[in-house]
Amino acid sequence: MSASSASIINSSIFILTGFPGLDQYYSWFSIPFSFVYAMVFLGNCLVLHVIRTEPSLHQPMFYFLAMLALTDLCMGLSTVHTVLGVLWGLNQEVSQEACIAQTYFIHGLSCMESGVLLAMAFDRFTAICNPLRYTSILTNSRVIHFMVTILMRAALSILPVIIRLKFFHYCRPHILSHSFCLHQDLLRLACSDIRFNSFYALALVICTLLLDAVLILISYILILHTVLAIASQEERLKSLQTCVSHICAVLVFYIPIIGLTMVHRFGKHLSPSVHVLMGNIYILFPPLMNPIIYSVKTQQIRGRMKKWFSLKM
Repeated sequence: MSASSASIINSSIFILTGFPGLDQYYSWFSIPFSFVYAMVFLGNCLVLHVIRTEPSLHQPMFYFLAMLALTDLCMGLSTVHTVLGVLWGLNQEVSQEACIAQTYFIHGLSCMESGVLLAMAFDRFTAICNPLRYTSILTNSRVIHFMVTILMRAALSILPVIIRLKFFHYCRPHILSHSFCLHQDLLRLACSDIRFNSFYALALVICTLLLDAVLILISYILILHTVLAIASQEERLKSLQTCVSHICAVLVFYIPIIGLTMVHRFGKHLSPSVHVLMGNIYILFPPLMNPIIYSVKTQQIRGRMKKWFSLKM
């Protein structure tokens, strides 16, 4: 073992990696990545501003949308310093404490986004399948309870595995596979007993992301059953159009997760750059696309933005 490898193993510093073998192109890669992060921050801040300043949007559906935008904004804030730090050549090192903290925020925010999407599915289910009781079911106090539950589930459920990461012995070279820290990446470097973390993380994925996806699917099966029972084709289309934005947001969130899982499980022969690319899509695609989807597909937000920009001109 070389002296440099030994120092990497014995230190509490982890080395972040961008696209392996493409270091000479990092300055070029930094341009689209910087643009994407700028769009993430601008788009989600704009959605939050429109919802806050427009009284007609103070409804359960848009409260959940505001929570989704805030979650996406926090996801961007939690990774921008390491991703752009690597691509700009500023810093490839991250301390163990900072790496574990970033792991907590990335996985916690992912769990939170899944919970928000489930709450939004319940909102659409109630609005279409039980419209007369919508306001009595989704009261402001109940919406707040939903939000607090989503936040607490995301914040507390992941703590056991995150706390254990601090006490692991990392005897392998501290070189990570991405320009940000992930739980599975840290487990790969650990020489301690990782069985609890592995089983708990799998159970957590099943009980949160997978269960949420199943419940969202069930809600849309019930919505479709209700919509098909409507006699008027115009009313059927109108009802389904209110769900288009949410369906797109669900696909934008779950497809990158499925893709990243498939690449890690069956793509051992693929280039490391493919793994890195899928990891970045998983982190950046939902925060980038959600503001675009809801700005284009939601009439109230689109109208408010047009009005706002026309006043600025």
